[in-house]
Amino acid sequence: MTAAAVEAPQAKDTDPHGGGPDGPSGPPPCTRRPLTRAGGLLLSVLLLMLVTAASIALGAKSIPPGEVWNSLVRPTGSDIDVVVRELRVPRTLLGLLAGSALGLAGALMQALTRNPLAEPGLLGVNAGAAAAVVSAMAFLGIGSFHGYVWFAFLGAAAVSVLVYALAGTRSATPVRLALAGTAVTAALYGYVNAAILLDTAALDRMRFWTVGSLASARMDTIVQVLPFLVAGFVLAALLARPLNAVALGDDTARALGARLGNTRIATMTAVTLLCGAATAACGPVVFVGLIVPHLVRSITGPDMRWILPYAFVLAPVLLLGADVTGRLVAAPSELQVGVVTAVVGGPVFIGLVRRRRMVQL
Repeated sequence: MTAAAVEAPQAKDTDPHGGGPDGPSGPPPCTRRPLTRAGGLLLSVLLLMLVTAASIALGAKSIPPGEVWNSLVRPTGSDIDVVVRELRVPRTLLGLLAGSALGLAGALMQALTRNPLAEPGLLGVNAGAAAAVVSAMAFLGIGSFHGYVWFAFLGAAAVSVLVYALAGTRSATPVRLALAGTAVTAALYGYVNAAILLDTAALDRMRFWTVGSLASARMDTIVQVLPFLVAGFVLAALLARPLNAVALGDDTARALGARLGNTRIATMTAVTLLCGAATAACGPVVFVGLIVPHLVRSITGPDMRWILPYAFVLAPVLLLGADVTGRLVAAPSELQVGVVTAVVGGPVFIGLVRRRRMVQL
Protein backbone atom coordinates (compact mmCIF):
# COMPACT_ATOMS: atom_id res chain seq x y z
CA MET A 1 0.00 0.00 0.00
CA THR A 2 1.46 3.33 -1.02
CA ALA A 3 1.24 6.60 0.77
CA ALA A 4 -0.77 8.02 -2.14
CA ALA A 5 -3.45 5.42 -1.57
CA VAL A 6 -4.22 6.74 1.88
CA GLU A 7 -3.37 10.40 1.41
CA ALA A 8 -6.11 12.72 2.54
CA PRO A 9 -7.67 14.75 -0.27
CA GLN A 10 -6.87 18.43 -0.45
CA ALA A 11 -9.47 21.14 -0.50
CA LYS A 12 -8.97 21.68 -4.26
CA ASP A 13 -10.39 18.21 -4.93
CA THR A 14 -13.85 19.18 -3.74
CA ASP A 15 -16.50 20.00 -6.31
CA PRO A 16 -17.79 23.58 -6.07
CA HIS A 17 -21.10 22.44 -7.58
CA GLY A 18 -22.03 20.16 -4.74
CA GLY A 19 -20.04 17.01 -5.52
CA GLY A 20 -17.55 17.34 -2.65
CA PRO A 21 -18.14 16.91 1.05
CA ASP A 22 -19.54 20.03 2.60
CA GLY A 23 -19.33 18.84 6.20
CA PRO A 24 -21.87 20.26 8.57
CA SER A 25 -22.57 23.39 6.51
CA GLY A 26 -25.64 21.94 4.77
CA PRO A 27 -26.51 21.28 1.13
CA PRO A 28 -24.69 23.07 -1.71
CA PRO A 29 -26.31 26.16 -3.17
CA CYS A 30 -26.52 24.70 -6.67
CA THR A 31 -29.36 22.17 -7.09
CA ARG A 32 -28.73 21.04 -10.65
CA ARG A 33 -26.37 18.20 -9.78
CA PRO A 34 -28.40 16.95 -6.79
CA LEU A 35 -31.43 16.74 -9.05
CA THR A 36 -29.39 14.74 -11.55
CA ARG A 37 -28.18 12.42 -8.81
CA ALA A 38 -31.74 11.98 -7.55
CA GLY A 39 -32.82 10.93 -11.04
CA GLY A 40 -29.94 8.48 -11.22
CA LEU A 41 -30.93 7.01 -7.86
CA LEU A 42 -34.49 6.52 -9.11
CA LEU A 43 -33.18 4.70 -12.20
CA SER A 44 -31.01 2.56 -9.94
CA VAL A 45 -34.08 1.56 -7.91
CA LEU A 46 -35.90 0.57 -11.11
CA LEU A 47 -32.89 -1.49 -12.18
CA LEU A 48 -32.87 -3.21 -8.80
CA MET A 49 -36.54 -4.09 -9.21
CA LEU A 50 -35.85 -5.66 -12.61
CA VAL A 51 -32.93 -7.72 -11.30
CA THR A 52 -35.01 -8.83 -8.30
CA ALA A 53 -37.78 -10.03 -10.62
CA ALA A 54 -35.22 -11.87 -12.77
CA SER A 55 -33.77 -13.57 -9.70
CA ILE A 56 -37.18 -14.97 -8.80
CA ALA A 57 -38.22 -15.86 -12.35
CA LEU A 58 -35.00 -17.33 -13.74
CA GLY A 59 -32.90 -20.25 -12.60
CA ALA A 60 -31.45 -23.63 -13.40
CA LYS A 61 -35.00 -25.02 -13.63
CA SER A 62 -37.01 -23.37 -16.41
CA ILE A 63 -40.42 -22.21 -15.15
CA PRO A 64 -42.87 -20.18 -17.28
CA PRO A 65 -43.42 -16.63 -15.95
CA GLY A 66 -47.13 -17.26 -15.46
CA GLU A 67 -46.48 -20.21 -13.18
CA VAL A 68 -43.92 -18.21 -11.22
CA TRP A 69 -46.54 -15.52 -10.63
CA ASN A 70 -49.15 -18.07 -9.60
CA SER A 71 -46.72 -19.60 -7.14
CA LEU A 72 -46.22 -16.20 -5.51
CA VAL A 73 -49.87 -15.12 -5.28
CA ARG A 74 -51.86 -18.40 -5.40
CA PRO A 75 -49.65 -21.26 -4.15
CA THR A 76 -51.06 -24.78 -4.40
CA GLY A 77 -48.24 -26.74 -2.81
CA SER A 78 -46.83 -28.02 -6.10
CA ASP A 79 -43.16 -28.67 -6.81
CA ILE A 80 -42.99 -25.36 -8.65
CA ASP A 81 -44.30 -23.57 -5.56
CA VAL A 82 -41.53 -25.17 -3.51
CA VAL A 83 -38.86 -24.03 -5.98
CA VAL A 84 -40.17 -20.47 -6.16
CA ARG A 85 -41.25 -19.83 -2.58
CA GLU A 86 -38.76 -21.89 -0.59
CA LEU A 87 -35.67 -21.60 -2.78
CA ARG A 88 -35.73 -18.57 -5.07
CA VAL A 89 -37.52 -16.05 -2.84
CA PRO A 90 -35.24 -16.55 0.22
CA ARG A 91 -32.23 -16.58 -2.10
CA THR A 92 -33.31 -13.28 -3.64
CA LEU A 93 -34.01 -11.68 -0.26
CA LEU A 94 -30.61 -12.73 1.07
CA GLY A 95 -28.96 -11.38 -2.10
CA LEU A 96 -30.70 -8.03 -1.59
CA LEU A 97 -29.66 -7.76 2.05
CA ALA A 98 -26.12 -9.09 1.65
CA GLY A 99 -25.49 -6.98 -1.46
CA SER A 100 -26.62 -3.79 0.26
CA ALA A 101 -24.53 -4.66 3.31
CA LEU A 102 -21.37 -5.28 1.28
CA GLY A 103 -21.87 -2.13 -0.79
CA LEU A 104 -22.30 0.04 2.30
CA ALA A 105 -19.39 -1.65 4.07
CA GLY A 106 -17.11 -0.99 1.10
CA ALA A 107 -18.13 2.66 0.91
CA LEU A 108 -17.57 3.10 4.65
CA MET A 109 -14.19 1.38 4.49
CA GLN A 110 -12.96 3.59 1.65
CA ALA A 111 -14.12 6.72 3.46
CA LEU A 112 -12.65 5.66 6.81
CA THR A 113 -9.20 4.75 5.45
CA ARG A 114 -9.24 7.36 2.67
CA ASN A 115 -8.03 4.49 0.51
CA PRO A 116 -9.75 3.88 -2.86
CA LEU A 117 -8.53 0.26 -2.82
CA ALA A 118 -10.14 -0.52 0.53
CA GLU A 119 -12.85 -3.15 0.73
CA PRO A 120 -14.68 -4.92 3.59
CA GLY A 121 -11.92 -7.49 4.05
CA LEU A 122 -9.23 -4.89 4.70
CA LEU A 123 -9.92 -4.83 8.45
CA GLY A 124 -9.79 -8.62 8.64
CA VAL A 125 -13.55 -9.10 8.93
CA ASN A 126 -13.69 -11.87 6.33
CA ALA A 127 -10.59 -13.53 7.74
CA GLY A 128 -12.01 -13.46 11.26
CA ALA A 129 -15.26 -15.04 10.12
CA ALA A 130 -13.42 -17.73 8.13
CA ALA A 131 -11.12 -18.55 11.05
CA ALA A 132 -14.06 -18.90 13.43
CA VAL A 133 -16.01 -21.10 11.01
CA VAL A 134 -13.12 -23.45 10.28
CA SER A 135 -12.40 -23.73 14.01
CA ALA A 136 -16.02 -24.66 14.69
CA MET A 137 -15.93 -27.26 11.94
CA ALA A 138 -12.53 -28.76 12.65
CA PHE A 139 -12.54 -28.80 16.47
CA LEU A 140 -16.22 -28.79 17.44
CA GLY A 141 -17.63 -30.87 14.61
CA ILE A 142 -20.20 -28.23 13.65
CA GLY A 143 -21.22 -28.59 10.01
CA SER A 144 -24.60 -26.87 9.61
CA PHE A 145 -25.19 -23.22 8.85
CA HIS A 146 -27.26 -22.75 11.99
CA GLY A 147 -24.34 -24.02 14.00
CA TYR A 148 -21.54 -21.91 12.56
CA VAL A 149 -23.30 -18.67 11.60
CA TRP A 150 -22.79 -17.28 15.10
CA PHE A 151 -19.14 -18.34 15.10
CA ALA A 152 -18.66 -16.43 11.84
CA PHE A 153 -20.22 -13.30 13.23
CA LEU A 154 -18.37 -13.44 16.54
CA GLY A 155 -15.09 -14.06 14.70
CA ALA A 156 -15.65 -10.99 12.54
CA ALA A 157 -16.47 -8.84 15.57
CA ALA A 158 -13.49 -10.10 17.59
CA VAL A 159 -11.03 -9.38 14.79
CA SER A 160 -12.41 -5.87 14.31
CA VAL A 161 -11.76 -5.14 18.00
CA LEU A 162 -8.28 -6.67 17.72
CA VAL A 163 -7.39 -4.58 14.66
CA TYR A 164 -8.49 -1.38 16.37
CA ALA A 165 -6.50 -2.28 19.47
CA LEU A 166 -3.37 -2.99 17.41
CA ALA A 167 -3.78 0.30 15.56
CA GLY A 168 -3.93 2.15 18.88
CA THR A 169 -7.20 3.31 20.37
CA ARG A 170 -6.03 6.93 20.49
CA SER A 171 -3.90 6.97 17.36
CA ALA A 172 -5.90 4.75 15.01
CA THR A 173 -5.13 6.64 11.83
CA PRO A 174 -6.22 5.27 8.43
CA VAL A 175 -2.70 4.01 7.76
CA ARG A 176 -2.47 2.20 11.10
CA LEU A 177 -5.88 0.59 10.64
CA ALA A 178 -5.01 -0.63 7.14
CA LEU A 179 -1.64 -2.03 8.22
CA ALA A 180 -3.07 -3.75 11.29
CA GLY A 181 -5.92 -5.24 9.22
CA THR A 182 -3.51 -6.53 6.56
CA ALA A 183 -1.27 -8.18 9.15
CA VAL A 184 -4.15 -9.85 11.01
CA THR A 185 -5.70 -11.03 7.71
CA ALA A 186 -2.46 -12.67 6.60
CA ALA A 187 -2.03 -14.47 9.93
CA LEU A 188 -5.63 -15.70 10.07
CA TYR A 189 -5.72 -16.97 6.52
CA GLY A 190 -2.50 -18.86 7.21
CA TYR A 191 -4.27 -20.52 10.13
CA VAL A 192 -7.34 -21.28 8.01
CA ASN A 193 -5.27 -22.91 5.27
CA ALA A 194 -3.35 -25.03 7.77
CA ALA A 195 -6.55 -26.16 9.52
CA ILE A 196 -8.38 -27.25 6.38
CA LEU A 197 -5.30 -29.01 4.98
CA LEU A 198 -4.97 -31.05 8.17
CA ASP A 199 -8.69 -31.87 8.31
CA THR A 200 -10.16 -33.06 5.01
CA ALA A 201 -13.68 -33.16 6.46
CA ALA A 202 -13.42 -29.47 7.32
CA LEU A 203 -12.11 -28.83 3.81
CA ASP A 204 -15.17 -30.48 2.26
CA ARG A 205 -17.54 -28.45 4.41
CA MET A 206 -15.66 -25.19 3.89
CA ARG A 207 -15.18 -25.25 0.12
CA PHE A 208 -18.58 -23.80 -0.84
CA TRP A 209 -18.74 -21.32 2.01
CA THR A 210 -15.30 -19.86 1.27
CA VAL A 211 -16.12 -18.96 -2.36
CA GLY A 212 -19.39 -17.24 -1.42
CA SER A 213 -22.81 -18.61 -2.29
CA LEU A 214 -26.51 -17.79 -1.96
CA ALA A 215 -27.57 -21.37 -2.63
CA SER A 216 -28.11 -22.25 1.04
CA ALA A 217 -30.36 -19.26 1.74
CA ARG A 218 -33.40 -19.96 3.90
CA MET A 219 -35.91 -17.67 5.56
CA ASP A 220 -34.65 -18.57 9.02
CA THR A 221 -31.15 -17.56 7.87
CA ILE A 222 -32.47 -14.15 6.94
CA VAL A 223 -34.28 -13.81 10.25
CA GLN A 224 -31.06 -14.59 12.13
CA VAL A 225 -28.91 -11.97 10.43
CA LEU A 226 -31.59 -9.31 9.84
CA PRO A 227 -31.26 -7.51 13.22
CA PHE A 228 -27.51 -7.05 12.71
CA LEU A 229 -28.00 -5.81 9.16
CA VAL A 230 -30.70 -3.32 10.14
CA ALA A 231 -28.48 -1.96 12.92
CA GLY A 232 -25.63 -1.62 10.42
CA PHE A 233 -27.86 0.14 7.87
CA VAL A 234 -29.03 2.69 10.45
CA LEU A 235 -25.52 3.34 11.76
CA ALA A 236 -24.17 3.77 8.23
CA ALA A 237 -26.83 6.38 7.46
CA LEU A 238 -25.87 8.34 10.58
CA LEU A 239 -22.19 8.36 9.54
CA ALA A 240 -22.60 10.16 6.21
CA ARG A 241 -21.94 13.69 7.50
CA PRO A 242 -19.12 12.78 9.94
CA LEU A 243 -17.31 10.88 7.18
CA ASN A 244 -17.64 13.88 4.87
CA ALA A 245 -15.70 15.85 7.46
CA VAL A 246 -13.11 13.07 7.87
CA ALA A 247 -12.51 13.13 4.11
CA LEU A 248 -11.16 16.67 4.42
CA GLY A 249 -8.28 15.47 6.60
CA ASP A 250 -7.85 15.11 10.34
CA ASP A 251 -6.90 18.73 11.04
CA THR A 252 -9.76 20.18 9.03
CA ALA A 253 -12.20 17.69 10.52
CA ARG A 254 -11.18 18.69 14.04
CA ALA A 255 -11.56 22.34 13.12
CA LEU A 256 -15.11 21.59 11.97
CA GLY A 257 -15.87 19.97 15.31
CA ALA A 258 -15.77 16.34 14.16
CA ARG A 259 -14.94 13.72 16.79
CA LEU A 260 -12.52 11.54 14.86
CA GLY A 261 -12.17 8.80 17.46
CA ASN A 262 -15.92 8.34 17.83
CA THR A 263 -16.42 8.41 14.06
CA ARG A 264 -13.79 5.72 13.48
CA ILE A 265 -15.17 3.47 16.20
CA ALA A 266 -18.71 3.88 14.88
CA THR A 267 -17.58 3.19 11.31
CA MET A 268 -15.72 0.04 12.31
CA THR A 269 -18.79 -1.07 14.24
CA ALA A 270 -21.00 -0.54 11.20
CA VAL A 271 -18.57 -2.40 8.92
CA THR A 272 -18.42 -5.29 11.38
CA LEU A 273 -22.21 -5.53 11.61
CA LEU A 274 -22.73 -5.30 7.85
CA CYS A 275 -19.84 -7.37 6.57
CA GLY A 276 -19.90 -9.82 9.46
CA ALA A 277 -23.58 -10.65 9.00
CA ALA A 278 -23.30 -10.88 5.20
CA THR A 279 -20.19 -13.06 5.40
CA ALA A 280 -21.77 -15.33 7.98
CA ALA A 281 -24.83 -15.83 5.78
CA CYS A 282 -23.28 -16.36 2.36
CA GLY A 283 -19.50 -16.50 2.75
CA PRO A 284 -16.81 -13.97 1.81
CA VAL A 285 -18.09 -12.61 -1.53
CA VAL A 286 -15.34 -10.53 -3.12
CA PHE A 287 -15.28 -7.41 -5.30
CA VAL A 288 -18.83 -6.21 -4.53
CA GLY A 289 -17.67 -3.86 -1.77
CA LEU A 290 -14.74 -2.71 -3.89
CA ILE A 291 -16.27 -2.09 -7.32
CA VAL A 292 -19.63 -0.60 -6.43
CA PRO A 293 -18.30 2.42 -4.46
CA HIS A 294 -16.01 3.20 -7.43
CA LEU A 295 -18.92 3.17 -9.85
CA VAL A 296 -21.05 5.19 -7.47
CA ARG A 297 -18.39 7.82 -6.86
CA SER A 298 -18.16 8.53 -10.59
CA ILE A 299 -21.86 9.47 -10.50
CA THR A 300 -22.20 11.20 -7.14
CA GLY A 301 -18.79 12.69 -6.45
CA PRO A 302 -17.26 12.23 -2.97
CA ASP A 303 -20.33 13.24 -0.96
CA MET A 304 -21.14 10.33 1.37
CA ARG A 305 -24.74 11.48 1.65
CA TRP A 306 -25.19 10.32 -1.94
CA ILE A 307 -22.62 7.52 -2.08
CA LEU A 308 -24.32 5.49 0.65
CA PRO A 309 -27.84 5.43 -0.90
CA TYR A 310 -26.41 4.58 -4.32
CA ALA A 311 -24.24 1.80 -2.87
CA PHE A 312 -27.22 0.47 -0.93
CA VAL A 313 -29.20 0.11 -4.17
CA LEU A 314 -26.56 -0.82 -6.77
CA ALA A 315 -24.56 -3.40 -4.79
CA PRO A 316 -27.46 -5.91 -4.71
CA VAL A 317 -27.91 -5.31 -8.44
CA LEU A 318 -24.38 -6.61 -8.97
CA LEU A 319 -24.73 -9.49 -6.50
CA LEU A 320 -28.13 -10.71 -7.74
CA GLY A 321 -27.07 -10.23 -11.36
CA ALA A 322 -24.01 -12.39 -10.75
CA ASP A 323 -26.14 -15.00 -8.99
CA VAL A 324 -28.64 -15.20 -11.87
CA THR A 325 -25.78 -15.42 -14.36
CA GLY A 326 -24.21 -18.28 -12.43
CA ARG A 327 -27.51 -20.16 -12.43
CA LEU A 328 -28.08 -19.74 -16.16
CA VAL A 329 -24.63 -20.33 -17.68
CA ALA A 330 -24.10 -23.66 -15.92
CA ALA A 331 -27.69 -24.98 -15.92
CA PRO A 332 -28.85 -27.46 -14.70
CA SER A 333 -25.94 -26.97 -12.26
CA GLU A 334 -24.71 -23.53 -11.19
CA LEU A 335 -21.66 -21.39 -10.55
CA GLN A 336 -21.36 -19.94 -7.07
CA VAL A 337 -21.95 -16.20 -6.92
CA GLY A 338 -18.49 -15.60 -5.44
CA VAL A 339 -16.90 -17.17 -8.52
CA VAL A 340 -18.94 -15.02 -10.90
CA THR A 341 -18.22 -11.76 -9.07
CA ALA A 342 -14.50 -12.58 -9.07
CA VAL A 343 -14.44 -13.41 -12.80
CA VAL A 344 -16.45 -10.34 -13.75
CA GLY A 345 -15.00 -8.04 -11.11
CA GLY A 346 -11.35 -8.46 -12.07
CA PRO A 347 -11.55 -6.97 -15.59
CA VAL A 348 -14.03 -4.32 -14.49
CA PHE A 349 -11.77 -3.22 -11.64
CA ILE A 350 -8.77 -3.01 -13.97
CA GLY A 351 -10.79 -0.74 -16.23
CA LEU A 352 -11.76 1.44 -13.29
CA VAL A 353 -8.18 1.76 -12.09
CA ARG A 354 -7.06 2.87 -15.55
CA ARG A 355 -9.54 5.74 -15.35
CA ARG A 356 -7.70 7.64 -12.63
CA ARG A 357 -10.42 10.16 -11.90
CA MET A 358 -12.76 7.36 -10.78
CA VAL A 359 -10.52 6.01 -8.06
CA GLN A 360 -9.66 9.24 -6.30
CA LEU A 361 -11.41 10.04 -3.04
